[in-house]
Order: sequence, then C-alpha cells, then structure tokens
Amino acid sequence: MAAMAESRTPRPLALYAMREEDSRGRRHVEPRHPYRGEYARDRDRVIHARAFRRLEAKTQVFTTRYSDHFRNRLTHTLEVTQIARTVAAALDLNSELAEALALAHDIGHPPFGHSGERKLDALMREFGSGFPGEAGFDHNLHALRIVEQFEQRYIAHAGLNLTFEVREGIIKHSRDYAPREHAWLAEYLLEQRPPLEAQVIDLVDMIAYNTADLDDGREAGLLELDAIRAGLPLFAQMYADVEREFPAAREKLKFLEANKRALDFLATDLIETTQGTVAASGVKSVDDVRRQPRRLAGFSPAATAHNQAWRTFLFRHFYGHASIVEERERSVEALDALFRHYMQHPEDMPPYYASQAKSAAAGRHRVVCDYIAGMTDQFLLRLHRERVAAPA
Repeated sequence: MAAMAESRTPRPLALYAMREEDSRGRRHVEPRHPYRGEYARDRDRVIHARAFRRLEAKTQVFTTRYSDHFRNRLTHTLEVTQIARTVAAALDLNSELAEALALAHDIGHPPFGHSGERKLDALMREFGSGFPGEAGFDHNLHALRIVEQFEQRYIAHAGLNLTFEVREGIIKHSRDYAPREHAWLAEYLLEQRPPLEAQVIDLVDMIAYNTADLDDGREAGLLELDAIRAGLPLFAQMYADVEREFPAAREKLKFLEANKRALDFLATDLIETTQGTVAASGVKSVDDVRRQPRRLAGFSPAATAHNQAWRTFLFRHFYGHASIVEERERSVEALDALFRHYMQHPEDMPPYYASQAKSAAAGRHRVVCDYIAGMTDQFLLRLHRERVAAPA
C-alpha cells in the first residue's frame, strides 16, 4: 500500500500577524460561533452575499460574447484568493483574514470592470458629488457601502456586520487615503498602514490578472507566442526552460507551463521580499506594522520591473485590441445612456430606488449610480435595450 502523505501541522502565526482575539470587533456585537473563527465567518458571509454571486456575470476582460470559457470577475476572485492563502501561509499571517479580504476585494466593481468604473466616476463628477465627502466613483468605497448597507440578510442589522479588519482591508488593500481628504473614513485609521494580510491582496491581485489575462489573450488567439516571448523577458526565460525540459510537448502545454512558472516566480518573490523587508524593519506586532512609514509587503526591484513589463505588454497588445475596444466602448455607451435615462425617468427604476431617487437629499445621481453599479453586464444591456434602445 502506498504511503500516506504526511499531514502538515499549521505553523503558529507570526508576531506581526493579525489575530482575531486582537480584532477591533464588529459594529454590532454578536456572540462567538462555536465552530468558526471571526474571520472565517466574515469569509463565509462574503461568499453568501448577493454582491459576490453577481461577480459571475461581470466582465474581467472578455464578455460572454466571445466564450464562456474565459475568466469572469468571480473566477478571477477565486484565483486571487488561492494565491493570497498561499502567500499568507508562507508569511505566517492569518490566512483566514487574507482569504476573506481576497474574496471581497472586487465586490464593489460595477458592470464592465474598470471601464464601467471610469464611466461611473465621470458621470458622478458630471452630476455632482460621489460618496459622502467624495467626488466620483471608487469601487473600493462602493464595496464598503455594500457590506455596510446594501446587503440585507439579517434581522438584527443592515449589512454583513463584518469585523473591523475586513472592512478596513476592503478600502485600504490597494491604496492609502489621505486623512484630510477623506474625513468620513476616519474610523479606519487612515494615518496608519493596514495589517500585512491586507497589504498582500493588491499584489497577489496583480500576479493573478497579469498571468490570467495573458492566458485568456493567448487562448482567444489575440496574442501571438512570438510577440509574448519578445515582449516579456520573464515569460521568455520560463518558456526556454520548458522547451529544454519538454521539447516534444505541445506548444499550448509549453505556454501554460511557462505561464505557471512565471506566476510561481512572482509569488515566491513577493513572499521572500516581504520576509526580508519585515525582518529588516524589526516589527514585532500588528501595531508596529501599522506605524511604518510605508507598506512592508512588496516585490523586489527585478520582479517589479517584470510586473510593469507584463502590464505594459497587455495594454499595448491585448487590452487595446480592436475587438476588445469595440466591445468595451459599446458596453460603456449603454451604461452612460441608461444612467442618463434614469436621471430623467427615476420611476423606471424598481420601487425602492425610484422612491429613494425622488427623496434623496444626497442627490438622485447617487441613487442611480448605486442601482447601476449593482447590475451584471447582461442585465444592464437588457435594460438598455428595453428602456433606451427600444422604439417608442
């Protein structure tokens, strides 16, 4: 009988990891669960949220017009979560907190990804202010409002009642907010860095979408292998290694293996560079991490250059491809037209939003924005056909 794999005992958390017993807690006090930790409960609440389910029908790069095999916003989120757990565990961080943050990191995205976000941002600036004390539209701030207000699943309170650290990480995982410019977010310790579990999320997000978008672009036939090897030195190195080891393998499998090795290289670099930076900083606690003048998680200069080259290549050869631009522009035009339609005809929205739009002291445009931001791609396009494009 084959020997069973040796079970791995989880390593203790690092001194600078976020322990749930040190959490600042939930906005509404709840009794502890007998079987799950607090961050595991947050993870599960995100998974069961409607906003999380809607990610399945929101664009990553390709719409379903091309194929249903390409990544959507939900499958991207799951890939980010897998890498985040690996990185967090290797750094002896709280992997349940990292998992909750990874699962929630994109729930504030509107239809059509970053293109939809830019259009909503422009519309909000055109019609007035954005969030309380903010201009425009920010998907991280919208995600905070989703988990604080819009998700209605519990009798005792609005929102998901997530722990402070998850709410903080939702808005701070990818950027720092200047306290004077974002006073309404003051409770989230804007003058401090977030815990390391939050700091790694944006970096693993970068690893995930760079390698995944390259994969989808190649699978769609929009990226040529020779161009990829010429434009991406890291990929070219990995592909050359694969060719030496597996000269008779199919080209597609060589590509996938090289892309996988590039992902592993970047994740390993993130782990090892962060370990070195943390050790050099001398931090011994989460409070020490928070007081640092800059974030501790990061890539080496070489990996940073590889990531930038990857991003530049994708923008030049993939995101700007004529077929993708055409689809993106058509979708964004529909979003713009539907937004303007609801500004003139709020009664065409569902009763809750119609009532809010007529009485909202903050402005009708905010209500319209909230309604549209929650839509999936196909739902928005259907409403556009019915409300705007249909003949009178």
